[in-house]
Amino acid sequence: MEADERIQYAIEHTEVLRAPAQRLSTFGSTNVYYYLVTELTEWVNVVREGRVVAARPKIVTPSYLINLEGFSPQARRFIGMMAERDPHEPGIFYTYRNEPREMNIASEPVEEIVDKINRRIDSEHDPLTAIIKGIEGLWDVSLLKFTYELTRSSVQSNVAELERSGLLNVDSAGVPRDARNHIEELFEKTKRNLSLAPELVAELRRWSLFHEYQDRFLSLFRKR
Repeated sequence: MEADERIQYAIEHTEVLRAPAQRLSTFGSTNVYYYLVTELTEWVNVVREGRVVAARPKIVTPSYLINLEGFSPQARRFIGMMAERDPHEPGIFYTYRNEPREMNIASEPVEEIVDKINRRIDSEHDPLTAIIKGIEGLWDVSLLKFTYELTRSSVQSNVAELERSGLLNVDSAGVPRDARNHIEELFEKTKRNLSLAPELVAELRRWSLFHEYQDRFLSLFRKR
């Protein structure tokens, strides 16, 4: 089976058996604990545990994304096409990291394993826990599918809350209010800790705002 076919197979055969009871937070990070069950042999299953940490959703524009690292040439070309059409159209950018915890082998049917995990979650009353049935060898693809579905189920309410707060409003420079607020937070953090200056500079350059904030940035290093 070709790589693309195997990935498609994993996507089609991944099931979210228990989704988190809460959606992704709009104004903060979200930690979702997961149990990912995969079949190793007919009566032997693997149970992986870990956390998917979703950072606070960030409001971006195509003009911002084109200055962000980590995209393939094809993805960068697509962003460039968006930037040519609607350079300042705001959208939401989600970032995640996976924090694996434990991996256990269980010689029980999947149904029994899932039942035990469900009872454990119920006893702990944790609304941010999920159970995923995935494919061994491509369990990370199964986890990515879960993450995608978690995002899709949250994006509508996230956008609505951001709109109500006015953070999606774009100023005359094509910068959303949320981005201006984030820059102010970075200035305050850098004022207290100058080692954060590169992060501030990078953010200003992504928004093509370094010239606007240059004097203020340099003043952070002047002797008081």
